[in-house]
Amino acid sequence: MLNKRLLGVALGALMIAGASAGARADDVYIPLVSKGFQHQFWQAVKVGAEQAAKAANAKITFEGPETEAMVDKQIDMLSAALAKKPQAIGFAALDSKAAIPLLKKAQAAKIPVIAFDSGVDSDIPLTTCTTDNLAAAGLAADKMADMIGDAGDVAVVVHDQTSRTGIDRRDGFLKRIKDKHPNIKIVSVQYGGGDQLKSTEITKSILQANPNIKGIFGANEGSAIGVLNGVKEMKKKIVVIGYDSGKQQKAAILSGEMAGAITQNPIGIGSCTVDAAVKALKGEKLPKVTDTGFYWYDKSNISDPKISAVLYD
Repeated sequence: MLNKRLLGVALGALMIAGASAGARADDVYIPLVSKGFQHQFWQAVKVGAEQAAKAANAKITFEGPETEAMVDKQIDMLSAALAKKPQAIGFAALDSKAAIPLLKKAQAAKIPVIAFDSGVDSDIPLTTCTTDNLAAAGLAADKMADMIGDAGDVAVVVHDQTSRTGIDRRDGFLKRIKDKHPNIKIVSVQYGGGDQLKSTEITKSILQANPNIKGIFGANEGSAIGVLNGVKEMKKKIVVIGYDSGKQQKAAILSGEMAGAITQNPIGIGSCTVDAAVKALKGEKLPKVTDTGFYWYDKSNISDPKISAVLYD
């Protein structure tokens, strides 16, 4: 108990922006407002955040709307979290612009903002704990090109066109195809809200309209599973490449139904968010972006220890 108390007092003495000089570390409250809970990805982010909070002896909450289409509900959650006057806050934006007025209020109240997974179009967040989504989607494009003979029609199913992750994964894939693979044609880019059922129906319509298509890239967990299900329902044999992991994607890769996917480091993203908030409260300078890394995985390397460490169920 003595060590815990001393640690709390030491950290409390360094706190700025909302914590008094003598505060205990376990008085530090850091709410995290995520994009949602419907994907296993967010549960893994939550695990990482909880681990870091325990190590720092801080209190966190972790919440998000039921679906990643609920921008207004996420804004309400952010507003409610700020009303509790937290010492710092973590935010994964569904819309890169919609939350900026609230983030300005946080800035005015000297509440450090840490963005995670998906940033905002503002310099208010002190750092963004995220994957380099442009580079990761570019790698997915290169893998797709390799698997279809560097020529033919492909499509992209993206979770949204408002979040930084949706925009960057779409643009990273499209730009790499344009720059490096001129014989590949993007015949369709569609948005399914990260919803498996909606993405399934979108995939089926893409396949019906483009009978010669060779591959589809699903830009997040829900999109990728929707693509996979749509391809299976239409009984097509095409290259499916995903993003993230989860039980269904891992099983599909092991069975050969999905060619491979990009994995992020969701536990690392959660841990980074809380660690960055604690550092900000100590007055430490943070980089504008904290790259949490990514890997390509397929049947050949899914059991590699460095890959399996960042996959989640």
